Parts: sequence; C-alpha cells; structure tokens
Amino acid sequence: MTDEAAFQAEVIDEGPAAHRRRAHKAWRNAETIKRLSDRLIGIGPIGIGLDGVLAWVPGANTAYTLGAAGLLAYHAVQAKASAATLARMAAYILFDSSTSAVPGLGWAIDTLFPGHLMAAKALQKDIEARHGLPDDVDPKRRKKVKPKVGKR
Repeated sequence: MTDEAAFQAEVIDEGPAAHRRRAHKAWRNAETIKRLSDRLIGIGPIGIGLDGVLAWVPGANTAYTLGAAGLLAYHAVQAKASAATLARMAAYILFDSSTSAVPGLGWAIDTLFPGHLMAAKALQKDIEARHGLPDDVDPKRRKKVKPKVGKR
C-alpha cells in the first residue's frame, strides 16, 4: 500500500462530537465578526463597527462587506447551518451591501443597518438550536465565562 493510500485509509468520520466542536467554533467566530462589524462602539441599542465606518469609503466598504459575509458563509457551511438560515443570512448581507450603492443616504443607512450582526445572530441561533451554546458562554449574558481555577 502506498503512503497516499495509507493516509486515505486512516481518515474517519469523527462523529457528532466533531460536528458540535466545529459548530461551536463557528458560533465564536460569528460573535467576533458581529462585534467587529457592528458593535465596536455601542450606545444602547445602536452600535457602529468597521462596516459603519467603512461605509463612507467607496470600495473599502464593499471589500469589507464581501469579506465578512464570505467568512460568515464559510462558518455557516462548516456548522452545517440549515438552508433557511443561509438564505436569511444572505438576505441581511444583500440588503446591507445594496444600500451602499446610493451615495450619501445609502451610506448613512449602511452605517446604521446591522446586517452582519443580524446574519451572525441567525447563524448563532441555528447553532444553539442544534448544539446548544458553547460551554464557555454564559447563557444569561451570552459572553465568555471565566473558568474557575482550583475550585471543585
């Protein structure tokens, strides 16, 4: 048996635990994209992130929107999100990016419309419904929980 054939013979499906681990990784990555895109600066329910700042820079906004949307889509596929979730995510991002086509007013709408945040939340809800929250996330605050060291 050649080395390539031996390698192919060793590849196995890791099962539900691996799918859960991959989904939780996608959940965490969606949290990061959500925060960077639409919640770097938050005042009550309104937040502004890189998407809002770059909305005023033609070209940079499109590049960032497509890059962040591509990452979210990649993580959604990795987490095996449902087709309905993928469609919802695409609709949010499509609306977010289409508003920037109109100079001035469109850029202002793009600044305030949290498309990436909404798409990331849709992915996170899909993951939570199938796999639950990641272990290091507090369900009440949805933030990382600091592990207790030394107490058992």
